[in-house]
Amino acid sequence: MASVSMTDPTTSTPKADLSAQTALRIAQRIADEIGCKAGQVHSAVQMLDEGSTVPFIARYRKEATGGLDDTQLRKLEERLIYLREMEDRRVAITKSIEEQGKLTDDLVASIQAADTKSQLEDIYLPFKKKRRTKAQIAREAGLEPLADTLLGDPTRDPEAEAAAFVDEGKGVADTKAALDGARQILMERFAENAELVGRLRRHVEERGVVQSKLIDGMAEKGAKFADYFDYSEQWSKIPSHRALALFRGRNEGILSVDLTVDADDVSPVLPAVKMVADTYGIADRGRPGDKWLMEAARFAWKVKLALHLELDLMGVLRDKAEEEAIQVFARNLKDLLLAAPAGSRTTLGLDPGIRTGVKVAVVDATGKLVETATIYPFQPRNDVSGSRAALLALIAKHKVGLIAIGNGTASRETDKLAGDVLADIPAAQRPVKVIVNEAGASVYSASELAAKEMPDVDVSLRGAASIARRLQDPLAELVKIEPKSIGVGQYQHDVNQTKLARALDAVVEDAVNAVGVDLNTASPALLSRISGLSDSLAKAVVEHREAIGRFDSRTQLKEVPRLGAKAFELCAGFLRINEGKEPLDASSVHPEAYPLAKRIVKACGRDVRQIMGDASLLKGLEPSEFTDEKFGLPTVKDILSELEKPGRDPRPEFKTAALQDGVEEISDLKPGMKLEGTVTNVTNFGAFVDVGVHQDGLVHVSQLADRFVDDPHKVVKAGDIVKVTVLEVDVPRKRISMTMKSQADYQGQRERGGQDRGGQNRNGPGGRGPGGKGPGGGNGPRGNGPRGGGAPKSSGGDSSNNALAAALAAAMNKKK
Repeated sequence: MASVSMTDPTTSTPKADLSAQTALRIAQRIADEIGCKAGQVHSAVQMLDEGSTVPFIARYRKEATGGLDDTQLRKLEERLIYLREMEDRRVAITKSIEEQGKLTDDLVASIQAADTKSQLEDIYLPFKKKRRTKAQIAREAGLEPLADTLLGDPTRDPEAEAAAFVDEGKGVADTKAALDGARQILMERFAENAELVGRLRRHVEERGVVQSKLIDGMAEKGAKFADYFDYSEQWSKIPSHRALALFRGRNEGILSVDLTVDADDVSPVLPAVKMVADTYGIADRGRPGDKWLMEAARFAWKVKLALHLELDLMGVLRDKAEEEAIQVFARNLKDLLLAAPAGSRTTLGLDPGIRTGVKVAVVDATGKLVETATIYPFQPRNDVSGSRAALLALIAKHKVGLIAIGNGTASRETDKLAGDVLADIPAAQRPVKVIVNEAGASVYSASELAAKEMPDVDVSLRGAASIARRLQDPLAELVKIEPKSIGVGQYQHDVNQTKLARALDAVVEDAVNAVGVDLNTASPALLSRISGLSDSLAKAVVEHREAIGRFDSRTQLKEVPRLGAKAFELCAGFLRINEGKEPLDASSVHPEAYPLAKRIVKACGRDVRQIMGDASLLKGLEPSEFTDEKFGLPTVKDILSELEKPGRDPRPEFKTAALQDGVEEISDLKPGMKLEGTVTNVTNFGAFVDVGVHQDGLVHVSQLADRFVDDPHKVVKAGDIVKVTVLEVDVPRKRISMTMKSQADYQGQRERGGQDRGGQNRNGPGGRGPGGKGPGGGNGPRGNGPRGGGAPKSSGGDSSNNALAAALAAAMNKKK
């Protein structure tokens, strides 16, 4: 799927609508944020506006952007949308004030100087059309001169001055009514002072405290929020996962959540009130009007400013927490998509189940479904012998090389059954079994795409086929599932769904294009993620492929209906053709650079096929000798690297974790046990690890390493194989606490207490925090699909990634 066009009217302002000065200002600001030069940003923006995609620019336009990578370009793209929206708002605000006849040079300067949307709105507040306020009613009653008099000269007696404004015909019955009206005018004036509001906002950001309390009578219903029944934390320090937990608790009617500032200050005048007073020269010096003016300042803070800033900053807190949660989800999704593929081998997929049976599907080396079955080795049928016989027959018939076992309910029982079956097979012909992450399999199996791919296959059996395919190639299979349904984030249902979808789509696009796809085998779902190819173009490519048999060269793409020159430019380099007419078509070298590649080949004096893979020959070349007006050093170096390792896959070597025999349920775990497992999800407070007990354990951030860790993602990522020691096991609450430290820190674990602890529940309603059900952890994938139920295993490939590489190598060597 192509990147969001920068000229999409729903997301941004077309470049043509921005002045050169504004465009330069935006480019410079983004350059400062991503650490590059404004010229690099300008070039990237220009290409984005012209319809180029981030993967294409990052890979094939390095000279133009000065080598900006896909991470920088994604940040650039996101900030460009925000800053162009802000420019739109800046223009709209200026126009609105001008139409009111109130635009001054100072206002123009302030509007132009504002560098956030909040600052713009603070400036616009006095001019924004609003419902008839008490201050407006007071002005209509002629009370503004009274307010101005008392503010300008505190030596005047408020009561005496107010007497002159009593007028029952205007609704001012007495001096009290006159003074109340004057106070309303001043309160509104104070609250609409943009400079004052900005200073108060900074004060609340620094001193504000978020507090939550249990709503009476909700303790039992809200047990999962127990950590927040009486909780407080400084606004500036609250982490994203706790912020989102608080918002969820409030939304569910369990918690009351407030933002307070200077609650423990014992000064006669609160700091915030003093800031209001100082701005207008108000002070209690014993003058007749001082007390009344101080009351106006107090009321302005308490009634207007405090509430406004609480709503504003709680919104900022939510936005920051959502952005961080989206980043966590995106990082985990990237790791999952780029998990190592087991390769093209006939694979038997097992989707575990107890009462409904274990679903079985065999797919060939290309992922084509060849046979399905359902076996019933568990209660109530307990047909163990029949199940073993059926599996042995399928393995022998199709020469199965891999067995993929889904990690949901009964996965370890199914794993044991498969192990017993393999014991009856000679070692030379014995497949390798692997427990794989089945996140989102149920979503795919019930989808329209699955129905088209396997029209005559039962929904449950499609899931088994998907489990088999994702062992062969996780990326190719997972692109068929809506990214949100893979569920490797934290609070994914609580964040802005539009922003989440945009971020996750970008991750999928970057991952697919980083790997590249085989043009002659890729599904429409996979092709649609290639740079420049929409869903309709991807389908057109497949239809053309079916019509001609196969593509022999990239140039044949130009024959695909509706695939124009721009689409070809954007997609061609990411599409591979193996054993085609042009050897370079199997590489990531872009067709536009073939003349350059052939000059390099000619300089070597050999055929391109002989040069490809010859590292010693290629490393002897001087890249600068091949640069020209069109191609610089970055492109030449990329071509040399590609010729050295043509079609190289950036994904890691396939590995599996060795699960310990006899450890199949949470009750089997004991403190002090040393186990190997797979990281399934990484959050800001730690990492979840699958050790094969249907419940992921939590390695808190404080237990990830012997050193201080500020960001878990710097230590582990989804799919990593790690060694852990069990610290605590709470079977009733389904909590497992683990450590990756060289020395188990039992004391530290006890002292830390319950905050942020949790388990990722495979079969329950959560995987979201304490006990697998609470508000502190990551949403689980199974809870998003028709199957329901929490988080069997989050991200990271399979539940066994180390031993498989050795086992595969051993099996292949024996067959040789």
